[in-house]
Amino acid sequence: MTILERSDAASVATLTMNAPARLNALSDAMIATLHHALDGIANDPAVRVVILRGAGKAFCAGHDLKEMQAVRQAEDGGAAYFKDLFDRCAALMARVQSLPQPVIAQVHGIATAAGCQLVATCDMAISDDETRFGVNGVNIGLFCSTPMVALTRNIPRKVAFEMLTTGRFINAREAQDLGLINRAVHSDALERETQELAQSIATKLPSAVKIGKEAFYQQIQMPVADAYRFTGDVMVHNMLDQDTDEGINAFLEKRDPDWS
Repeated sequence: MTILERSDAASVATLTMNAPARLNALSDAMIATLHHALDGIANDPAVRVVILRGAGKAFCAGHDLKEMQAVRQAEDGGAAYFKDLFDRCAALMARVQSLPQPVIAQVHGIATAAGCQLVATCDMAISDDETRFGVNGVNIGLFCSTPMVALTRNIPRKVAFEMLTTGRFINAREAQDLGLINRAVHSDALERETQELAQSIATKLPSAVKIGKEAFYQQIQMPVADAYRFTGDVMVHNMLDQDTDEGINAFLEKRDPDWS
């Protein structure tokens, strides 16, 4: 059994975390395999959108605690391993957002701790309406400090702080209202709704989406005046794309664009 399965159809690559017995935990192997797969997709012009999902009864339950506890007997108590683990996990999250293609999380069951972080990191997310989300490490004495980074960039800080300090789970409807996910749907519609969103994006000019995604994450960290200056330059670059010229002409001429 492979820990990560990939299937491609209609310009969409679907990555399925396939460790259901461990609730698709972000083990050393899962982090490495996911990162490697995303690196490959980044250079694949046939892929315009990525869907990330989990096999079995959950999306992802966070880090693999059994694997983490196994290094406690090291001379340093596991400090070097833990530092390396969280650095590798952070690099994976950064790779999701630096990927040229949009990444959609298709979420079900639970998304906890680093699994919730992964949902918050993806560009978009759709869940079934029975999914629960939490950064509940505090319940076992481990504050979810790294998941907090992505979470607090998605939802209001007071809600995030309550979740982090109480371990309280939120349901899918609350996650939608807070902005953690785009929408919650019935479980029977989850795959269809995710595919429809992916296909909607896949029909757009890939170079424009790539430019836009990169600019999105850069400008959001800037003061407003700097963001306008930066995105103005991005718009100029986008306008000079020959396919953009074709897209505008096609719109004016009321026909479908003939993109290269």
